[in-house]
This record gives sequence, C-alpha cells and structure tokens, in this order.
Amino acid sequence: MEDNWAKVYSSPQLYEIELIKGLLSENDIESVALDKQDSAYHFGVIELYVKVEDAFRAKQLIEKSQSE
Repeated sequence: MEDNWAKVYSSPQLYEIELIKGLLSENDIESVALDKQDSAYHFGVIELYVKVEDAFRAKQLIEKSQSE
C-alpha cells in the first residue's frame, strides 16, 4: 500500500470485511481490502485500509458498530 493509506481493521472472515466496507461507504469513506489469506488453505487475514485522513473517523465508526 502507498503511504497515504492506513490499516483500520483486519479479519479472517470476508463477510466481516464486507460489512465494515459497507459501513464506511455509507459514511463516505473510501476503503480497500487487501487479502493476505493463503489461497489454498484460507488461513491468514484480510486487511482493510482507508486514506490516512479518514482513519480516525473510520476507527470510531468501526468501534461504535461493534459495541452495539
């Protein structure tokens, strides 16, 4: 990833990443998923990145959604 992106979330489950991406998109935050899972055995994580300027707000939204 380039320097202007920050990791805000990671999960081994694709559906969790998609839910968080949807939440961020609804709040006008662009996000990119980086799949670091092994393609044969599906272990590892998928990381979610946002632009650095959106990282604080994205983390707040993620924490709020997970506490509900």
